[in-house]
Amino acid sequence: QAPIKATCEEDMSCKTGFPEDVHSAVVSRSVHGGQPLLNVRFRSCDGNKKIHFGSSEPEDFRVGEDGVVYAERSFQLSAEPTEFVVSAQDKETQQEWQMRVKLTPEPAFTGASEKDQRKIEDIIFPWQQYKHSSPLKRQKRDWVIPPINLPENSKGPFPQELVRVRKSDRDKSLSLRYSVTGPGADQPPTGIFIINPISGQLSVTKPLDREQIASFHLRAHAVDVNGNQVENPIDIVINVIDMNDNRPEFLHQVWNGTVPEGSKPGTYVMTVTAIDADDPNAQNGMLRYRILSQAPSSPSPNMFTINNETGDIITVAAGLDREKVQQYTLIIQATDMEGNPTYGLSNTATAVIAVTDVNDNPPEFTAMTFYGEVPENRVDVIVANLTVTDKDQPHTPAWNAMYRMTGGDPTGRFTILTDPNSNDGLVTVVKPIDFETNRLFVLTVAAENQVPLAKGIQHPPQSTATVSITVIDVNESPYFVPNPKLVRQEEGLLAGSMLATFTAQDPDRYMQQTSLRYSKVSDPANWLKIDPVNGQITTTAVLDRESIYVQNNMYNATFLASDNGIPPMSGTGTLQIYLLDINDNAPQVHPKEATTCETLQPNAINITAVDPDIDPNAGPFAFELPDTPASIKRNWTIVRISGDHAQLSLRIRFLEAGIYDVPIVITDSGNPHASSTSLLKVKVCQCDINGDCTDVDRIVGAGLGTGAIIAILLCIIILLILVLMFVVWMKRRDKERQAKQLLIDPEDDVRDNILKYDEEGGGEEDQ
Repeated sequence: QAPIKATCEEDMSCKTGFPEDVHSAVVSRSVHGGQPLLNVRFRSCDGNKKIHFGSSEPEDFRVGEDGVVYAERSFQLSAEPTEFVVSAQDKETQQEWQMRVKLTPEPAFTGASEKDQRKIEDIIFPWQQYKHSSPLKRQKRDWVIPPINLPENSKGPFPQELVRVRKSDRDKSLSLRYSVTGPGADQPPTGIFIINPISGQLSVTKPLDREQIASFHLRAHAVDVNGNQVENPIDIVINVIDMNDNRPEFLHQVWNGTVPEGSKPGTYVMTVTAIDADDPNAQNGMLRYRILSQAPSSPSPNMFTINNETGDIITVAAGLDREKVQQYTLIIQATDMEGNPTYGLSNTATAVIAVTDVNDNPPEFTAMTFYGEVPENRVDVIVANLTVTDKDQPHTPAWNAMYRMTGGDPTGRFTILTDPNSNDGLVTVVKPIDFETNRLFVLTVAAENQVPLAKGIQHPPQSTATVSITVIDVNESPYFVPNPKLVRQEEGLLAGSMLATFTAQDPDRYMQQTSLRYSKVSDPANWLKIDPVNGQITTTAVLDRESIYVQNNMYNATFLASDNGIPPMSGTGTLQIYLLDINDNAPQVHPKEATTCETLQPNAINITAVDPDIDPNAGPFAFELPDTPASIKRNWTIVRISGDHAQLSLRIRFLEAGIYDVPIVITDSGNPHASSTSLLKVKVCQCDINGDCTDVDRIVGAGLGTGAIIAILLCIIILLILVLMFVVWMKRRDKERQAKQLLIDPEDDVRDNILKYDEEGGGEEDQ
């Protein structure tokens, strides 16, 4: 329905105001928010007046500054005419005019004879009077033409006349030519709108689609026969009125949501969304949602509801229980025309709502008492399996069980682990158990979930049970007491002496066993033996603290005690002998060899006394030279410089180069004292200015005597003889090979000749 045209009729006797008291208009039955309905006609004798339009029903209708009446909201017109008042007020003088508007709904549009139903309106170019001698002059003013509303999907016939553009009736002397420009006319998409250049009749050539182009902005032009513009162009706006030609489409055909079990009514679940390509501000694009079906229908067929405008799905009933119903399937329908079941188009989608688990079921033991047994002294073994049932979803924190002991294990010999697959509690021994001390354990255990129970659950948060564990007696290994056993003994104890008694005990008091047998496991120096019956240890050699098998005065030996149980068991014990030192070793000189120059200066030799014994049987030491032979004290002198060190030097000015054995008497501080005479081999050599021996003397000084040098020379001579003999043998072998080749005639070589025999008959075959 095109809005009614507004004109401004001005003449010399002009009266400002509405041209009529009541204005009637026929509009579409379905009114959409923002839709232009009509244009009121207001006569203004003064073009400079600033008029403000108003409506008596502002919540339903709004009047623009250009006089176009718009619908403020979407609604359906009733069969009775709808009336309201339009007012016009002068902004300067505050003068006000009123006109009653009556809207009548049009019959349903069929598109068959639209030309008969629509009155073709005229759009008149603003008339402008040419200058003349009259003192009154027409003022040129721009007109705003109300939009032309054209329904989409019209069935024709085409071309369909819309409006006629013509010049002012006041100036009929001119012959004009009309044209139209803009998208839809001479711009893409071209050819939708055409105009008769003579009559100015504007027509549409094909059905329009609002979802492609919602409005067209055209401009009508008028020129004279010479092509001169005689009128200002008129802007024509053609609004494509939406028709309900598109069904709602859901963004997803299947929607997935979740809701915790036990949720209260009003809990938000999910939102489904559908879109409609029709005008969202009109009823054609206004969607309403509803739930068509729910499966399953327990515990109530209406567990959920949907907000018909937003698509939000919420719960409306209590009783969601995952253990009974794990999933609900809803069929959701979206209908346009604000859900009108008669005129609206619909579409459906599926909403799948999974009921998620909460901890509303505690674990429960399958028995009040569980039984198990464990051999004594065994650890890291499972002695009992505790089984529970839990109706919550498996392998979730609401299903996973945690076990703890509440009594019966004060020493912490057991722990309970959870099997992640079966959720069973595995009672495990973590500390050895002695049958002779504890034969039976009665444990109290509790099971609960990893997360606390949901609020409002009337079950106890945990379940309790009893575990009875029997300890089985087994043959245990005997053990030595004490272990290790320490014995303090002076070294030098003779072989065959009784050292100690080292016995073991058998912890099995309730088994019939005879006695223990002893044997030796480790005795590095082979000094000891043990009696197999009574465990008495005697020596088989002299104990020596200075032995290489003694570390830090301690000698260790290991012994074995075995029983005759089934199966036989054995245990080891260590005997530690702490050897006390006695003065059984005399001190010795170190080093055994030294070098000095044949002159008096420098000729000091530093020597050290070493003693395998320890304090007080070692240093400080006394150093002295023997009285015999007399040449020793005549040629040498010795001076102690500390408790362990002394200095030997020449007494005379010159001593011929050579090797001299100097005896030195060293005495320790033990009680009684121990002394020895050690020979110090001194090499006297010729020295250079730096006090170093010459090369020859260095060889001697390096420890090579005359005999050693002779031996080295003999080895060298023997090696040279062997090399010479090998060379001679090789040459002799070559000569023999050459002589043998000369005895053979090359022509007589049988390998190169065929021998012929003048014989007949079958004789022997010669090869």
